[in-house]
Amino acid sequence: MNRLSDEAYAIIEGRHSDPFRYLGRHSEGGRQVVRALLPDASNVEAVGERGETAPLAKLHEAGLFAGPLPNGAAKYRLRARFGDHVVDLDDPYRFPPVLSEFDLHLLGEGTHRRIYDKLGAHPMTLDGVAGVSFVVLAPNARGVSVVGDFNYWNARRHPMRVRGVGYWELFVPHARAGDRYKFEIIAADGRHLPLKSDPLAFAAEVRPSTASIVVDQARIPRPRPAPSSVNALQAPVSIYEVHLGSWRRKGNNEWLSYRELAEQLPAYVRDLGFTHVEFLPVSEHPFDGSWGYQPTGLYAPTSRFGPPEDFSALVDACHREGLAVWLDWVPGHFPDDPHGLGYFDGTALYEHANPRQGRHFDWGTLIYNYGRTEVVNFLVSNALFWLDRYGIDGLRVDAVASMLYLDYSRPAGEWIPNQHGGRENLEAVAFLRRFNTELFGEFPNATTAAEESTSWPEVSRPVEHGGLGFGYKWNMGWMHDTLNYIGKDPVYRKHHHGDVLFGLHYAFSENFILPLSHDEVVHGKRSILGRMPGDDWQRFANLRAYYSFMFGHPGKKLMFMGCEFGQEREWNHDQSLDWHLTRQPAHAGVQSLIRDLNRLYRDLPALHEMDCNQAGFEWVVTHDSGNNVFAWIRRGFDPRARCLVVVNFSPNVQYNYRVRVPFAGAWKEALNSDSAFYGGSNVGNTGTVHTLEANIPELNLTLPPLAAIFLVPET
Repeated sequence: MNRLSDEAYAIIEGRHSDPFRYLGRHSEGGRQVVRALLPDASNVEAVGERGETAPLAKLHEAGLFAGPLPNGAAKYRLRARFGDHVVDLDDPYRFPPVLSEFDLHLLGEGTHRRIYDKLGAHPMTLDGVAGVSFVVLAPNARGVSVVGDFNYWNARRHPMRVRGVGYWELFVPHARAGDRYKFEIIAADGRHLPLKSDPLAFAAEVRPSTASIVVDQARIPRPRPAPSSVNALQAPVSIYEVHLGSWRRKGNNEWLSYRELAEQLPAYVRDLGFTHVEFLPVSEHPFDGSWGYQPTGLYAPTSRFGPPEDFSALVDACHREGLAVWLDWVPGHFPDDPHGLGYFDGTALYEHANPRQGRHFDWGTLIYNYGRTEVVNFLVSNALFWLDRYGIDGLRVDAVASMLYLDYSRPAGEWIPNQHGGRENLEAVAFLRRFNTELFGEFPNATTAAEESTSWPEVSRPVEHGGLGFGYKWNMGWMHDTLNYIGKDPVYRKHHHGDVLFGLHYAFSENFILPLSHDEVVHGKRSILGRMPGDDWQRFANLRAYYSFMFGHPGKKLMFMGCEFGQEREWNHDQSLDWHLTRQPAHAGVQSLIRDLNRLYRDLPALHEMDCNQAGFEWVVTHDSGNNVFAWIRRGFDPRARCLVVVNFSPNVQYNYRVRVPFAGAWKEALNSDSAFYGGSNVGNTGTVHTLEANIPELNLTLPPLAAIFLVPET
């Protein structure tokens, strides 16, 4: 054999950054030649358009062939012998580029809003040949090859070329939807990295396997839209939070599929009166016990419950029932599994290199580098992807506090200050503002919610006014204080009266959601029912009173699955909820109460129109700590849209309890959590109460024990 060039050896060794410069069709010595790399082939021919053939000489035992094209054919195929089999192949290195110059420009400046239309794996037809285009970011790699079912996982078959600022691409003829694939990456120092899954894969194998799967996005039906105003500040927002793997299971403890969930979950949630359903992260993740909060595939609905089209069907079923769908979204960190994003091209590409910036020691995860253009583009596009492709109506962003503070859960000396010497992560702030700006700009009817547990200001205020731009913020302080209060024996609650009052000092500083989430029913915290003091009757009465207090309180509502019927034990992600409890009267009563609270919340404008407005709330009783009584007025936009909420957190009936109201006349008891229908003692006000005086209208009420009552003026 003739001595090969250095470029040929670079091809053979998989470290050529532009194999198109050597492989494929080229002019050489005044004639058209073709070079092909086909490992394991014993001989290869070039086949012209009319079937004429010309043998290619074998230049190297690694499978490098070269020779003239028959009659200078404009188009050609390759015919290769592998043992006893002869196969006709289209040469990947004769096809045009996948990325346009405009794509490269947008990718380079980080403003390509839909990188998912270009990066990843996309079935397409080029030059009349069906196949799949593969594009991946690896700017510091020496070489990248795509491997998969289409090339017997042989990395030498399909080396890719680099374009722009590090985007490797290749069109693989005859690859197709359903093929599994990964990328083999050679680091700058020559190391062969573990095979990497595609960061923009649209599907993946079921764990513990980790290959990406080619998906034809064009064949996935788009869900019908949810009602356009469902996320508005003046709308009722009552969210049912769900972990799909443990909401309900089959008799053999197997998961329900997306399709099976679509048949059961939306109808159940709608029957209970919730307006929204929120899924714990569905992005692909390797470990069940992370509940999805350590994702390895941000663009792929987890394959645990079925393919992407089935997830789309679940969203559509929710929309068909009038429910908006929110997803938990995790742009704050990612696991360091070897097939994932960590050291993706042999360097800290997605994460910070310095562990004082790039690693969460509590969680053993890596932190995104929000100062890197490509990383921010990757994350912002991912947010848009879920709304664009799957019709998602909102994203709840996980662990925002961990993103905002450089010293989050770090001892002194283990974090790096910002350029001003402070603890604020200015790059994360800029990312969150861009994320919210672009999401609301593209999808004005959608919304975002921040799980932010500190006093960072203006989280849910517009970016143009200095805020982070979120639609809503979880009210973690309300959750902590009120659960602390309700967990006390009633005899001690008078010493913790301020736990209920304090939240109203800041209740309108943000657009708040009141969360009773999955985090409050795990890790030894007990279930919400399990926190209630007293005997069984008192525990259930306390629970009903607390839920009623929540629905009467300003702020949107969120309740984790199982709370709605008084799940007794802590949540276990490996088991179904205890649905048998709903056949017991006490638990069924709680479930009925939630149904009626949701109905009342939706039907009474006073309880939702001004949830996030100071003008929508007025205290009436604040100082009766001795009786554990609170009362307030909720207002809607209409002058007559009023609701009086009175909560008695004492086990004693309060007779002849005077409460001031804004209007004289008759006030109807719209809901009483002590109703026998819910399992209560049926103490109340016989339906309607009349004010005592016209000048200073007051109601003389009977307050049932450990209960809340809602009264509205009769028209």
